[in-house]
Amino acid sequence: MFYQVYPRSFADSDGDGVGDLGGIRDKLGYLELLGVDAIWVCPVLRSPMVDGGYDVADPRDIDETFGGLAAMDELIRQAHLRGIRVVMDLVPNHTSDQHPWFTAAMAAAPGGDERARYLFRDGRGPEGAQPPNNWPSIFGGPAWTRVTEPDGTPGQWYLHIFAPEQPDLNWDNPEVAADFERTLRFWLDRGVDGFRLDVAHGMAKPDGLPDMAQVSTTLLVNDDNDPRFNNPRVHEIHRGIRRVLDEYPEAVTIGEVWVDDNVRFGEYVRPDELHMAFNFRLAEAPFAAEPLRAAVENSIAAVTSVGAAPTWTLSNHDIEREVTRYGGGREGLDRARAMILLELALPGAVFLYNGSELGLPNVNDLPEHVLRDPVWERSGHTERGRDGCRVPIPWEGGAPPFGFSPDTEGGGAASWLPIPASWAELTVEAQLEELDSTLSLYRMAIELRGARPEFAGDQIEWYTSPPGALVFGRPGGLVCALNASPEPVALPPGDVLLSSAPRTGALLAPNSAAWVV
Repeated sequence: MFYQVYPRSFADSDGDGVGDLGGIRDKLGYLELLGVDAIWVCPVLRSPMVDGGYDVADPRDIDETFGGLAAMDELIRQAHLRGIRVVMDLVPNHTSDQHPWFTAAMAAAPGGDERARYLFRDGRGPEGAQPPNNWPSIFGGPAWTRVTEPDGTPGQWYLHIFAPEQPDLNWDNPEVAADFERTLRFWLDRGVDGFRLDVAHGMAKPDGLPDMAQVSTTLLVNDDNDPRFNNPRVHEIHRGIRRVLDEYPEAVTIGEVWVDDNVRFGEYVRPDELHMAFNFRLAEAPFAAEPLRAAVENSIAAVTSVGAAPTWTLSNHDIEREVTRYGGGREGLDRARAMILLELALPGAVFLYNGSELGLPNVNDLPEHVLRDPVWERSGHTERGRDGCRVPIPWEGGAPPFGFSPDTEGGGAASWLPIPASWAELTVEAQLEELDSTLSLYRMAIELRGARPEFAGDQIEWYTSPPGALVFGRPGGLVCALNASPEPVALPPGDVLLSSAPRTGALLAPNSAAWVV
């Protein structure tokens, strides 16, 4: 059980409205109560914060926004005392434009060693005025920015698959791999238990950087035919990373791998590459029996041939929250509650995004002036970006910021993104007191999953189910039933261990799930 912490939005310990490592440390008791085994901490490395910390200026230091290096050391120590492991976010694909390497590259002449660490190229057309190829940025606009040379003339272009402030590294340069190894060892030696690797399918670029056959203008979308990602040489990069991790046998790597093809996905989790990789099929599936079954089958098939563990997640800091995705309101919440039982009934590793255990919806009506995601500016204010799923956690009290910050009671705009006043009933404090709350459901489900022998085994077996429902079993004896139809359906025979919604006799309500033993 991994719990993803988006630090800016989890808990603020110093009252500046921005979550920090001290806030995470203060809430370790809550995470222990919830029952998670590990926390994945989104980027806290030194950064100008153009893209929420995924623009790293120093990969071996902690940004003062989050409390500095001493705060990270103390979080690791305190988490380990509670039996909770700590996974950090690392960004191997690119750096910040404020990284010393890029600063040196901008000050150097074309062709020098400083620029060889990145992907600088001459432009096309008269006087090199056109980008080197037609690649777009994931965040909108071209993936190339032209620089002004030290002599003041228009010069080369550099590649940035994401924002211009995030120049892509050149992994064909041995200096890049050597420096990343230094970063891995720096954190592993300080007690970090592993890493989530951002854009783990993106470091290797195709020879010659050819044009894309078809340029998509859709933002934040990955495609298996996209030449910007999933190039075969990326696997040698991961083998090099794994050689380092094998010297720390308790540590783990988890890759962000947006690859749909099962064979190609499985290549990332071969025994000498990543330990695990995020599979997003379940998060992308609509709430309907057939697509959910297909997502489960594909996710298991993608790793079975290489002997790796499947991973499951319903949301993260880049994806609309599941309550909203499944329809919003009471219906969306009921479906999200059903889906956590389905997810926790599956074999493998589960990743919970902070706030999902509270049944938080997306906040899609944030005022435009508070939006921080670079997608908002890069799209010319046509795409609102991902801020709606990053609104801070409500902890206690009856008014924003709901205990998120310690000294700002009633100051509704104190948190870095405003928390809706309507979340008063969704606070941790309120839900801990209610046996039928979403938080209580999560706590019970996580405890049962960790303690009951019925969850044993690494396979599932599909059973015959009514139309619009799906039923599967685990070798240990657990049966999970989910009803995505508009009518009640019969429960499988046996004793109900846990249900996401009240039951009427032996019937499973619409938009609900149950565990039967």
